[in-house]
Amino acid sequence: MITVVVLSERLDSVLPAAALPALRTAKAVYAGEGVALEFWSSLGVDGPAPAVVEDGAVVITTDASVYPDAHVITTPEPMGAALLDAAAVMHRLRSPGGCPWDAEQDHLSLRQYLLEETFELLEAIEDGDRAAMREELGDVLLQVLFHSRVAAEDPADPFDIDAVAADLVAKLVGRHPHVFEGHDPAVHDATSQQHRWEELKQVEKRRESSVDGVALGQPAVALAAKLVQRTKRAGFPVDLLPEGDDTGTRLFAVTALSKLAGEDPETELRQICRRFAANVREAEAKARAEGVDSPTAEDWRRFWPSSTTRL
Repeated sequence: MITVVVLSERLDSVLPAAALPALRTAKAVYAGEGVALEFWSSLGVDGPAPAVVEDGAVVITTDASVYPDAHVITTPEPMGAALLDAAAVMHRLRSPGGCPWDAEQDHLSLRQYLLEETFELLEAIEDGDRAAMREELGDVLLQVLFHSRVAAEDPADPFDIDAVAADLVAKLVGRHPHVFEGHDPAVHDATSQQHRWEELKQVEKRRESSVDGVALGQPAVALAAKLVQRTKRAGFPVDLLPEGDDTGTRLFAVTALSKLAGEDPETELRQICRRFAANVREAEAKARAEGVDSPTAEDWRRFWPSSTTRL
């Protein structure tokens, strides 16, 4: 039997470790489809693959389809290799000769899609829909690639996807010294790591306030929860939280109490909203089944799911 070693198109001169035993004992090593002449020496190639390859020989190639009965050893792609393809596709779409719609977009016009895709991903997570999660994660990744490609064209302050990734790597390494530097006495569990993250972030960004960096444009419940979380870490006393009988203050108080209790009020409220919407649809379906197109208040009570708590 012959052995075929399939090279990665991205790592065209790198042999997989699993191929080494076969190469050491091979009667001959041949170069097949896709192996450039300049790599023959480094790969230990004796010559081009003949029309008929003898048993005991090894063929190094990028296409194993012409050797259907061979023992095939593949080269694992590096983690994240498909991201290179995604970046290349985005580059092609945005470049001359690509997609006219993509070429017209800018950071402002793309904002709505980033929000929409983020909420669709959140819904997929809440539904536990793995297929949808995979798709929506791709759509969110598209927004990152798209914005990075647009940013690369800025004449005054350009940056590209590699700069975005490099900044992310530096941030993750810098905020995890217990992982990348071997030891950090301030970190001994998940909670202490969260506190350490915020400490390092505050020093890194030279923030003067515990609430600096909180995105004020996020949904109100999430915003209130984030403010409470940040101020709690700064030792803010609970008795100084807003007090009053108006709707906004009461909502803030409920959110604060939930967050201080270790809950996520945004998630809690979204679950109630989703349950309420499901109950509405169920009641409407029951009404339609009985020929009721415009239910009255009494109809709503009659068709409302009996197993639910009335809100």
